[in-house]
Amino acid sequence: MKFLCVTLLILYSFMECHTEQFKVVGPEAPLVAVAGVDLVLPCFIKPNTSAVDMTVEWVRLDGMGSLVHLYEDHEDRNINQAQLYRGRTSLFKEKLQEGNTSLKLSAVQVSDDGKYKCLIEGKSWYDDITIQVIVEVLGSQPVITMENYDASRGINLVCKSRGWNPAPVVLWLDNNGDILPAEETQIHRETEGFSVKRRITVHDYSDSNRFYCRLQQKHHMMETEIIITSKVFGVWKWVVGISLSACLIAVGAIVTAVICYKKALVLQKEKQNADLELQKEKQQTASELQKEREYAELQRQGVEDEFIKKKKFAVSVFLSVDVTLDPDTAHPRLRVSDDGKQVTLGDTHLENLSEKPERFTYESCVVGKQSFSSGRFYYEVQVSGKTGWRLGVVRANINRNEWLKLKPQDGGWIVAGLNKNEYWAFEITNKPLTLREKVGKVGVFVDYENGLISFYDVESRSHIYSFTGQSFTEKLYPYFCPWDNKPLIITAVTE
Repeated sequence: MKFLCVTLLILYSFMECHTEQFKVVGPEAPLVAVAGVDLVLPCFIKPNTSAVDMTVEWVRLDGMGSLVHLYEDHEDRNINQAQLYRGRTSLFKEKLQEGNTSLKLSAVQVSDDGKYKCLIEGKSWYDDITIQVIVEVLGSQPVITMENYDASRGINLVCKSRGWNPAPVVLWLDNNGDILPAEETQIHRETEGFSVKRRITVHDYSDSNRFYCRLQQKHHMMETEIIITSKVFGVWKWVVGISLSACLIAVGAIVTAVICYKKALVLQKEKQNADLELQKEKQQTASELQKEREYAELQRQGVEDEFIKKKKFAVSVFLSVDVTLDPDTAHPRLRVSDDGKQVTLGDTHLENLSEKPERFTYESCVVGKQSFSSGRFYYEVQVSGKTGWRLGVVRANINRNEWLKLKPQDGGWIVAGLNKNEYWAFEITNKPLTLREKVGKVGVFVDYENGLISFYDVESRSHIYSFTGQSFTEKLYPYFCPWDNKPLIITAVTE
């Protein structure tokens, strides 16, 4: 009888788990929306499974992972919804039974452009998809200008427009609507959208030359026309002839002026060099003062809240990473645990270690097995009970066979905890840090694209230090230096 009951329980658990498995699907291609029009972001459970009892979370993948819409415990829970989306989002509640968790976004705005994550969580299973939204904005009416008359006896025309999103396709067409060959389109991103420019050279083929500049998006199209008669070509030829004569007359005067100018330039350059050195000194001092003000302002505004948001974002959209130590890089005095989660400093060197180019031979430190060259990641390290430690990230190409300088310009972004609750950040000049209490666990947050590395006191939920405005071009490795026989421990990240 017992055997039968156990068998039934196992069978029931298997069936329950099996019914919970699902896959979230949606469009792979970006959604192109028009400003001012409602947009539906498709998101479905396959095979069709009711989402009535599940959690449906829509998140904007910007710097902090803004909440767009949250459905939980059979109702919308949008207390923490980002201000941008208040009153503009809704689910199709009558379709949740069919596994339809699509989001309706009303009156699309230019600021809605970006990536969105649809995350669905059941009792024992979760899945998500990411959807790209492109908000199409109509730019200014294209303007055609005549630029110059070239050696091929043609007139160079330029078509310009600005304020588009995304950048439109720019075409030159003749009177019959046929596409004409032209130079490559020049595209520039500006604060109000994309500006475009495209040149073409036209010739005097008939009494009436009609040309069109057309700008096309998926939902929009604009066109401007220009007519150039044979008389216009004649005027341009006359203007070029007069210009050449004027140039020859001016050459003599220019040569004389250049000789005088060069003499004056030598004296002016000496003065400019002296002024430039003085200006550099002032800028460097101002930059240091600005960094101090920014740090103080972050402390005043309560960076604790920023850390809580970043950590919750890291967990909710799976940016926390499982970091393990790489024993092949560890200094011979270090002892790395079998699971790669702890490292301590021993009294003697380990024997019979294989010589590896990646091993640290001077610094008693070790790096993680995992490297990162894009995106954002977060991990936590236990430092309680230690008399000293160093943590951070380093570039892949640092020289591991010499003493490390540990400065950003040398490839290291490091903070350290020392005796008597002293804390330091290794910047251009080492910077002492004033913290409210002794640190027990350190959270490390890295945003590769935005050049940001932040350190947090996890237990007090307070900010330790941030390296901002950095530029990363190589792989980054987590860096650990224990300094004593008490372990540095990489811990699991929880909300």
